[in-house]
Amino acid sequence: MMDVQQIKLRFGIIGNTYALTRAIDIAVQVSPTDLSVLITGESGTGKEVFPQIIHQFSARKHAPYIPVNCGAIPEGTIDSELFGHEKGAFTGALSDRKGYFEVANNGTIFLDEIGELPLSTQVRLLRVLETGEFMKVGSSKVLKTNVRVVAATNINIPQAVKEGKFREDLFYRLNTVPIVMPALRKRREDIYLLFRKFAQDFAEKYRMPALRLNEGAQQILSAYRWPGNIRQLKNITEQISIIEKERQIGAENLQPYLPRNDEQMLPALYTDSSSKDKTFSSEREILYQVLFDMKKDMTDLKKLVFDLMQKDGDSSSLQKDNAVLIRKLYEDQEFDILQHQGQSQPATNIPTPNDSVIQDTEVFVEESLSLEDKEVELIKKALDKHNGKRKYAALDLGISERTLYRKIKEYDIN
Repeated sequence: MMDVQQIKLRFGIIGNTYALTRAIDIAVQVSPTDLSVLITGESGTGKEVFPQIIHQFSARKHAPYIPVNCGAIPEGTIDSELFGHEKGAFTGALSDRKGYFEVANNGTIFLDEIGELPLSTQVRLLRVLETGEFMKVGSSKVLKTNVRVVAATNINIPQAVKEGKFREDLFYRLNTVPIVMPALRKRREDIYLLFRKFAQDFAEKYRMPALRLNEGAQQILSAYRWPGNIRQLKNITEQISIIEKERQIGAENLQPYLPRNDEQMLPALYTDSSSKDKTFSSEREILYQVLFDMKKDMTDLKKLVFDLMQKDGDSSSLQKDNAVLIRKLYEDQEFDILQHQGQSQPATNIPTPNDSVIQDTEVFVEESLSLEDKEVELIKKALDKHNGKRKYAALDLGISERTLYRKIKEYDIN
């Protein structure tokens, strides 16, 4: 058996972080068995290398190894892709077709983005994992297969289970041996090593001298959060290799290539006990919740300021001097509530609801904030922007093409 350093050289793995070495060690230890493995980690961390390690160090290494990207297969055809179909099973099924589980018999199948599988397909997959049996689409004949399954995902599967998007029994069946891939921001000492490797590769590819970073640039490189992980680092290294004429890169040259959308620069999301159990299916819902919470905080702040104005100094003169300001800040309902908090008699100098005043912009809250309407609007805009090309529209929206296809059908978007 190879040691960890030999495995890194063989599979092109760079880094000395303990979490990375531990993940490789687990992959090698589980290889001789037939246990299912679930690899988790953020997108771009290099999860696709580990199924290859597991396959190559197993007794199945001479049998087929088939990687399948579950997120790239449309929901309507994924059963056919995985399990095959009979001739005439559906429109366009002109002949019998073998699925991946039949082709990969005695080998290994790697199911990437396993969290994207439809629930109906998850039921079929669970049966294969438990009994090795499956049926082709349009057939009632039970077939047998002997396949080692390795799965990977970048989503929080336990959370998906709570939301009813992933079967709990399938999760436990896949998660027999978990392997966690560390994010690049947790591998600070490996970032510059990876940069040097990529710089050398692109120097050979484009026949130019390799990039070199001065000390300031190295510090910036290591301090950056890398939300896109290794994939982002590789892309940025290629950009710099092509665009920059100088091969010695300083901090001022490197900084423009690092997008300023890092989590460290974003405000923390506000949460309270009333919303801690709430789940969100999209970033848009989180944004709306933050806006609503901000409005609530502003209302509370207005009440506090009004209380302070009542207690400090001469209350009557404060009310008189600030009557117009107070009336601008409060809508009729809020003003009436404050009038009755700790006041035995209403202040005569504060404008009444019938007075002509400037209305607060909070009246716009009555505008429709339907998430479904906003989602349909964004999908239509993305499709118009890319002339109906779903692939690019999905990239622009930050969702998979399969998810976009499903939402187009769900909302009946032409």
